[in-house]
Formats: sequence, C-alpha cells, structure tokens
Amino acid sequence: MIKKLLLAIATLAASASFAFAQVEVNKADAAALDGVKGVGPSMSKAILDERAKGEFKDWADLQKRVKGLGDKKALKLTEAGLVVNGKGKEGASAKPAEKASKTTAKAKPEEGKAAM
Repeated sequence: MIKKLLLAIATLAASASFAFAQVEVNKADAAALDGVKGVGPSMSKAILDERAKGEFKDWADLQKRVKGLGDKKALKLTEAGLVVNGKGKEGASAKPAEKASKTTAKAKPEEGKAAM
C-alpha cells in the first residue's frame, strides 16, 4: 500500500515538473511537441517535416517554414514553453510559473489588510 502511494506521489511530482518545462523545437520528438498547449498532431508533423530539412535558426525561420504559425500563435506557444534555440518568441509575456509567483506576492499585502 505504501509503495503504491509513494509511486503515485512520484508520478504526480514528475508530471508537475514537466508542466513548466521548456520544449526545444529543434530537439523535441512528436510526443514532446504535442505536450505543448496549442500544438496538435498536425502541427507537430509539420514541425518535424520541416526540421528534417534543417534545424530552425530562430522564431522567424520557424514561422516562415511552418504553415499556420503566425505571431499570435507563436507568442502563445512561447508562453506554453516552446523555444527555438533556447529562446522564446520576443514579446511573449511571463511564463505561467512567474505569473503565479507575482500574483501570490501581490495577494499577500491585501490578505494582511483584510485581517486587520
């Protein structure tokens, strides 16, 4: 029973760490690409097909070579963790983990006021 509980906890911890992991478009397989919110099987296939012709240099190169990947979509994919050569699309907002910590930091002073 304890072994099953520990296995379940370890599985949850591992999946939580992947939720905010960056996915490098030049190294990821189809499963990793599909794991990025906003990337489906057809986009994964398009990315892999184009990457087979040569690695992506930057976001502009990725957008030029993969049909249907405009600026708005690229920004959303960056926010979801997709990177090209270790860089996100310029102009993307903070990552979800950073947003959560900023929200928590802002909420604490208000909680103190409510307690008074």
